[in-house]
Amino acid sequence: MLTSQRKALILETLRRDGQVIAKRMAEEFELSEDTIRRDLREMAAEGLLQRVHGGAMPLSPPLPDFSTRRTVAPADKARLGARAAAMILPGQMVFLDGGTSTAEVARALPRDLPVTIVTHSPTIAAELEHHPLAEIILIGGKLYRHSMVATGAMAMAAISMLRPDIFFLGVTAVHAARGLSTGDAEEAAIKRHIAACSAETHVLLTAEKFDAASPCLVMPLADLAGMIVPAEMDELRLKPYREQGLSIIAA
Repeated sequence: MLTSQRKALILETLRRDGQVIAKRMAEEFELSEDTIRRDLREMAAEGLLQRVHGGAMPLSPPLPDFSTRRTVAPADKARLGARAAAMILPGQMVFLDGGTSTAEVARALPRDLPVTIVTHSPTIAAELEHHPLAEIILIGGKLYRHSMVATGAMAMAAISMLRPDIFFLGVTAVHAARGLSTGDAEEAAIKRHIAACSAETHVLLTAEKFDAASPCLVMPLADLAGMIVPAEMDELRLKPYREQGLSIIAA
C-alpha cells in the first residue's frame, strides 16, 4: 500500500471514529506501529491531525478573540443568520447564543417581529436596539470575555427559569463521532444547560468547524434538532451527519 493511500485511510478513520489508535491501524494494515507513528507525525506536521499518546485525534481549531472571529467567513455567517431568522415565528421565545454567527441572526430579524429574545451576550442584546416589538431578556453572570457571554452560577440559575422554543447554538467544532465542542469548560456548561432548557436546539456552522474537536464537549449530536450550514458544503462531508438523522438546512 502506498503511503498516500495509507494516509487517506487514516484520515477516513479519524473522520468516522473521532480517533486513530496506532496499534489498531498497524494490525489493520499489517505494518509495524513505527510505520504508523511515522505517518501520524508527518500528518501532524502537515496540519491534518493532532498527535496524542498512542495515536491521533482530530485537530482542535484555533480560538481567536471575538474581534478576530468577526472577520472569518462573514458572508457565510450572514447567510446562516438570515436562514435561522426565517425559522422564528411571531410570539416565540428564542435564545441566541453568543458569537459572530448568532449575531447575524439578530441582525436578520425583521424589525416588526413580535418575539422574545433571550441571550447571555451583551453584544447580541445590543444588536436588537432598534427592534421595538422584540422583548429582550439579558442573562447576567460572570463575563467570559473571549466570547462576550455570561457564565457561572448566576447565569445558570436565571436560565433555569426559562423554556425557550428554539436555541440557536454556536460552537467552535463539530465531529460526527465526538459531537459539538468548544474551548472553555464553563462556556460549554452554559451552552449545554441552555439546550437542556430549550424545546429544540439548532447549531449554525461554517465550513471550517467541521471534522474537528475542541477540548470541551457541549453536547452529542443526538441532542441536536438540526444544523444550518453553507449551501456549498461538500455532500460527502455532510453524509456522516445525515446518517445520524440530523436535519441539515443549507443557507
